[in-house]
Amino acid sequence: MTNEDRKALALFAVTVREDIVKSTTAAGSGHPGGSLSAAEYLTYLYEKEMRVDPKNPRDPNRDRFVLSKGHAAPALYAVLAREGFFPVEDLIRLRKIDSHLQGHPNMNSTPGVDMSTGSLGQGISAAAGMAAGAKLLKNGANVYCLNGDGEIAEGEVWEAMMFAAHYRLDNLCVAVDVNGLQIDGKTSDVMNSEPLDKKFEAFGARVTKIDGHDFDEIERALNFFHANIGSGQPTVILLKTVKGKGVSFMENAVGWHGKTAKPAECEQALAELETARKKILEA
Repeated sequence: MTNEDRKALALFAVTVREDIVKSTTAAGSGHPGGSLSAAEYLTYLYEKEMRVDPKNPRDPNRDRFVLSKGHAAPALYAVLAREGFFPVEDLIRLRKIDSHLQGHPNMNSTPGVDMSTGSLGQGISAAAGMAAGAKLLKNGANVYCLNGDGEIAEGEVWEAMMFAAHYRLDNLCVAVDVNGLQIDGKTSDVMNSEPLDKKFEAFGARVTKIDGHDFDEIERALNFFHANIGSGQPTVILLKTVKGKGVSFMENAVGWHGKTAKPAECEQALAELETARKKILEA
């Protein structure tokens, strides 16, 4: 990856974070913390990795993405808007009664959304089914799924992984946003799921652990996924992230899981993100 590529991706991620803060503040509800932690991974998927076309969002041979942790919809919406799936101006209508951007993704109303999600644990099952379907159709499609580390406590996650291993779904790439926090506190206190790498390996996956905010490591992990296609094993990427990343008062603060910024806090957050943009441009 060139320095220019890194800079472009970093600038895109900053814009995504600004959109997350603006849209959730305007809505007065939502989940900024876990949306902010996923900004780099979603940026890389849509900017560099996935075969999708905003002009043809229902292309039957496209790659698919499933946001299993559906409450992080503000991050997905921001990326989809910036990729041209729908107008950026729509983001400010997040969670409004007449908006197509509801609190969790709806595949029936939002261009670019491949699966309606929100009930934790179910998205990964849908992704596994999509991967099985692509195998049967032999259309070369890959399926990408993003889970939360709190979500991993759902038994359905492990049923889906058992299915993926049994049916040799090596076109399935599951990422876990390991930010260490969930709505009720630290994941290690609420329901400790570590060691995640050993558990996913025991369920038949090939696993890699990376810094989820480092684009070079994200690229390496996705290269690992492509190298494993043909192995008959699904891939799992464990993304070590910071909940609330990019906004100082939200970082590693469990209270920002489902709380949105007040106007003055929004201004502070946007000022911090503008400073981050300037540093990227000057580097």
